Amino acid sequence: MKIDIEKFGGEAVFVETDVSKKSDCENLIKQTVNKFGKIDILVNNAGISMRASFSKLKLDVLEKVMNINFWGTVYCSKYALPYLLEQKGSIIGISSISGVTPLPGRTGYVASKYAMDGFLNTLRIEYMEKGLHVLVVHPGFTASNIRNTALNDEGKSQKETPRNENKMMPAEKVAKIVVRATIKRKRDLVLTLQGKMAVWVYKNFPRMADKLIYKEMSKEPDSPF
Repeated sequence: MKIDIEKFGGEAVFVETDVSKKSDCENLIKQTVNKFGKIDILVNNAGISMRASFSKLKLDVLEKVMNINFWGTVYCSKYALPYLLEQKGSIIGISSISGVTPLPGRTGYVASKYAMDGFLNTLRIEYMEKGLHVLVVHPGFTASNIRNTALNDEGKSQKETPRNENKMMPAEKVAKIVVRATIKRKRDLVLTLQGKMAVWVYKNFPRMADKLIYKEMSKEPDSPF
């Protein structure tokens, strides 16, 4: 990524960061400001998933998912906020359709995305009079390695994706849509036709949606439920 940016004439700095650690997030923001003197946009994109029934899931797996997906967003946003307010900049949160609807077999992942949504939507209201822009992005199934690295009930990578990645929206397309939405300072994005339908049905016909979601996810190979 850094090489690609520099190839097209841009400047980039690489800071190795574990977003579940406050000190790493603080250092990330500090190094960024040292390099560029300001922060215009913060993209909270670091994330990990899990796939297991809650009855078999070790609690430290759920905690790890929450620490990366939710607390990583909180930490980075906290340390970047003063600089973003100076620029009337943007905080982007890459959430998920699972930040709006349930997804069986992913209790920890869904909890982290619901928490992320609540945090960012509230942050938007707190600073709406100070010019802070907050965009919450809800991608549908996106072609990436997140399902390959998703944790099983023991916290080990499941390695194989249970879904057809070729039928999903490419990550590059998601990125382009997010860029356009950031420029227009939109507040919310729901991506993919399937994702939009899932959100609409769940909001209007929740009991029906429960059954449809259960039926769809139970088709996965080695479904945990």
